[in-house]
Amino acid sequence: MANTAQSKKRARQNERNKIVNKTRRSRVRTFLRRVEEAILSANKESAQDALRMAQPELMKGVTKGIFHKNTVARKMSRLSARVKAMG
Repeated sequence: MANTAQSKKRARQNERNKIVNKTRRSRVRTFLRRVEEAILSANKESAQDALRMAQPELMKGVTKGIFHKNTVARKMSRLSARVKAMG
């Protein structure tokens, strides 16, 4: 348990940041899910639109420290390759 004032404050900040990070992570996952669903529906135009909307959200996740930049780069590369490969 936190004893000093500083450690108590850090505990409060950690709780607050945990909630914020959870909502950000959930938002990014929602955008990724939309891209996946568009790919599975075999509609290339909607998949491209979903990917275009997901990209800034993923990059925002990197700048906010939710995801590592290489993780997001890998996800974007794989998703864009799948969208591009659609007929």
